[in-house]
Amino acid sequence: MENKRLRNLIVSALMLGSFLTGLNQTVLTSALPSIMHDFSVNADTAQWLTSIYMLVLGIMIPSTAYLISNFSTKKLYISAMLLFSIGCTISIFTKNFSLLVVSRVFQAMASGIIMQLVQVAMLNLYPKEERGAAMGMYGFVVGVAPAIGPTLAGYVIDNFGWRVLFYVLAFIAVLDMIFAHFTLKNITEIKKSKLEFISLILSTFGFGGLLTGVSNVGSYGILNPITYVPIVIGIISLILFTIRQYKVDVPLLNLRVLKSKQFVVSVILLMITYGAFTSATMILSLYIQSARKMSAMIPGLMMLPGSILMSILSPVSGRMLDKYGARIPVLSGFLCLGIGTFAFSNLSETTSILTLTIMYSFRMLGITFLLMPVTTWGLNSLKQSELADGSAISSTLRQVSGAIGASMLISIMTHVSNSSLNTSQVLADIKGMDAAFRIATILVVIGLIIAIIYVKDNKKKSKKTCNDNLALE
Repeated sequence: MENKRLRNLIVSALMLGSFLTGLNQTVLTSALPSIMHDFSVNADTAQWLTSIYMLVLGIMIPSTAYLISNFSTKKLYISAMLLFSIGCTISIFTKNFSLLVVSRVFQAMASGIIMQLVQVAMLNLYPKEERGAAMGMYGFVVGVAPAIGPTLAGYVIDNFGWRVLFYVLAFIAVLDMIFAHFTLKNITEIKKSKLEFISLILSTFGFGGLLTGVSNVGSYGILNPITYVPIVIGIISLILFTIRQYKVDVPLLNLRVLKSKQFVVSVILLMITYGAFTSATMILSLYIQSARKMSAMIPGLMMLPGSILMSILSPVSGRMLDKYGARIPVLSGFLCLGIGTFAFSNLSETTSILTLTIMYSFRMLGITFLLMPVTTWGLNSLKQSELADGSAISSTLRQVSGAIGASMLISIMTHVSNSSLNTSQVLADIKGMDAAFRIATILVVIGLIIAIIYVKDNKKKSKKTCNDNLALE
């Protein structure tokens, strides 16, 4: 780089985009009840706004390697921000729920590009001895944004309506595009390569089919063709996708890294964690606003302490991993996540907001001591040349599992609620929410058992290796 001042300007532009995409992941949580009312849709349908976002992120992440190697940093970043702005504009003016879902697809495509591009750029901007601090700064930014998202959204919705959220996001995106135009330089080396298009299509049908089928369970039941046909298509597509990755010269994802048992276990644990975690904010927002008839700002305030706790303690979990190995933080994380999740499986019409806040914070404490340690522990088992592929596979599967997990738990909630006869709608909805959290608790217990059996500390791993892998993550 020419000098530190120029580097700081570039990082500022990148961090603003990272903050924006992080904010976009959570601001819609508090808006769901209002959106359901405006478009006359139920929770099973509304959850697509979250699930489709996470699914597209999962699909985009492996393809970003191709985009980063074929386009300059400046062009790709500004194009992604433009795509994000278009998605926000559609959200502002749409009168149709389907178009609102489409707008989330645009936003997710942009976010997927920005997430990976910023990480790669940060690794290229800083020398090896400064990467840990640089990625720590990146982690703090992307952690703070989701933390303030629900609270900010709640205030805006209560006073101005949910569409104003997208006015704010679009305005910031335009400012960042202008800033990036004058500050960004090409950071990565451009190497023309061929996109494995067939693999991309197969992965889209695979993950999309599974998500569609699981999402339809709550409304149509497992035996309805609209449910099981997409699931079958998804499974077949993923099998073909897997076979193809071993046959082509340049696969979309190098699945050979799955030969490492430690890495496979880490991916499974991450998938379980995301599957149990992602639907909680949506269900709690529905509980507070729909069942308890409270303000849209209350869910954000309830979630804020836990989210801030996660941002503050993320570096601590990294130091615990370096000092004690993975076993202590991972087991502690699953215990906290399990206790917090089980506490939400006994909601009632009178559960206090203070109780919800404390247990949500406990749950976020568990997430804090799971995500980074599990990811780094898995990547530590791979060769240096395999880290990029391992990171892409881990990121893809955890995003998709989060989308499928959210769809599954919302479907269970809807099915139980619709099946609850001879009771009020509020009590039926709460019964469905309790059922969803019980299933999530079972997932966490499964994760805990797997961690007890397979997560072992390798004392021979050097601190340097751990820090290098953390920087790459």
